[in-house]
Amino acid sequence: MGEREREVEEVLERIRPALKHHQGDLKLVKVEGDLVFLRFEGGCSDCPVVDTSLKEVVGIALKGNLPWVKDVKIVSYAPGFGESSL
Repeated sequence: MGEREREVEEVLERIRPALKHHQGDLKLVKVEGDLVFLRFEGGCSDCPVVDTSLKEVVGIALKGNLPWVKDVKIVSYAPGFGESSL
């Protein structure tokens, strides 16, 4: 795991407790330059509450704590399918 991946994981560790309370989680899929790719898992993967506002909160948390992050993409289980940019 590279330095940027470690930095992203540190921020995600602060977000995960709220998601785990609802049997959900966030997985770091990859970092490509200044882009971060994440996937909601568990209860969050098909929960109707995982809407734009929750995705925006994750994006704001990452961008606010890591100045190098320019965009956050939430991906589905199928690579390249269902991507949404924050």
